[in-house]
Amino acid sequence: MIKPKAIDHIVLRTEQYQDLIDFYCEVLGCVVERKLPDNIGLTQLRAGASLIDIVDVNAELGKAGGPAPQPTGNNVDHFCLQIEKFDEQELKSYLQGKGVEVGEFKERYGAQGMCRSLYLQDITGNNIELCAVISK
Repeated sequence: MIKPKAIDHIVLRTEQYQDLIDFYCEVLGCVVERKLPDNIGLTQLRAGASLIDIVDVNAELGKAGGPAPQPTGNNVDHFCLQIEKFDEQELKSYLQGKGVEVGEFKERYGAQGMCRSLYLQDITGNNIELCAVISK
């Protein structure tokens, strides 16, 4: 029987390959874990216990997936990154200082229990929820 434990990785296809890598590293604190040659077009970013794979739609791997995702036809609704507890105003100010529009903080249920979270978008329109567990 299959018993899921955590999100292992997600894959985001983009025409803005390096810019998207920069967004996840410089704004959301991910780090490059592994980069395949440019002709293949895959960079894997470490996000805690999970990976975010960024795929260049103009390289070998990305071309296999068809046309690039469009703002009105994303192939992912959203994904949630669990983060350490935070001061809401400090986090909001930090993101806005990076040019990121953010939603309102709300309590939502996640994989580890109730969270305080907010939504934002990366530079290619992918919806991201950032959450910190407040109770299990």
